[in-house]
Amino acid sequence: MRTRWSVVAFEAMTVALIAEGAFGTPPRPATFSIVAADPEAGEVGVAVASRFFAVGAVVPHARAGAGAVATQANANTTWGPRGLDLLAQGLTPAEAVKVLLRTDDGNDARQAGMVSATGDSATHTGPGCTPWAGGRSGPGYAIQGNILADEKVVAAMEASFLASKGKPLAERLFSALKAGDAEGGDSRGRQSAAILVCRSRAGFNGFSDHAVDIRVDDHPDPFGEIARLLGMALVNDDWNRAWTAFTERRFGEALVTQERAAVRAETQPAMLPEVLYDLAVIRLASGDRSGAEAALGRAVRLNPKLAAQAEKDKDLAGLRNGKR
Repeated sequence: MRTRWSVVAFEAMTVALIAEGAFGTPPRPATFSIVAADPEAGEVGVAVASRFFAVGAVVPHARAGAGAVATQANANTTWGPRGLDLLAQGLTPAEAVKVLLRTDDGNDARQAGMVSATGDSATHTGPGCTPWAGGRSGPGYAIQGNILADEKVVAAMEASFLASKGKPLAERLFSALKAGDAEGGDSRGRQSAAILVCRSRAGFNGFSDHAVDIRVDDHPDPFGEIARLLGMALVNDDWNRAWTAFTERRFGEALVTQERAAVRAETQPAMLPEVLYDLAVIRLASGDRSGAEAALGRAVRLNPKLAAQAEKDKDLAGLRNGKR
């Protein structure tokens, strides 16, 4: 009898806990996000933050030449790739959102922002999203959030984005995200953040379109950590541009971009030696032997392990045999 009553008591307790929400569905990616396009730079991107583990694995989607999508609240993650496909087919963001809504039985609790590569935009908040929930959009951007402190979050994000015109898109996205957080952000607190910016052939050796792709999945200060990673990502973006140009023998373009990467890398000590090493390679290919020697010498002083690589590197053969 004791066992029987224990089972009955456990079952009753379980039912009560479920009714109270203790064993409810996983938390929704309640969040605040911005999708944006810089048609002149050929860039599209998303920035997002949330009190939700690994929000960067759910919300942000972007594709060079097509646009960017943020899918959140009770997120349907298929809205990301499907939305990008619709934009690539020539639909406007508003038209694409309507198509996605028509084919989604759970559309009352969906929230999304969408921008095309040309700057058309749309934001959508279903009536079932948890308040405060809503968004704003304009030429080149859409901002949205749910379970926010209040509407001031998206208003601050919009003001920040508009005020930062002329800066690189990744920096503008982060500034908008920070402005939203300063107004209270996700009312439940902070946990994760992500920034994704795409541009044609922006990835390593030009094989992908990811110019900036950084995520903080779980951190007590996700904004501080995403800022740290963004500094490195901006160096890496210039570095990738330069190396792609170098491999395609566009040495003048490669030199300008790698010099810029090296300037940025002065504040990124973990990256500086290797950036200087490739600067030496590109300077040598551009005819600047003394500059190449200077860059390589500093790179090796900062990371002595690079000396062994330099002894075998065919791109530095001109320094070893006394000629360019």
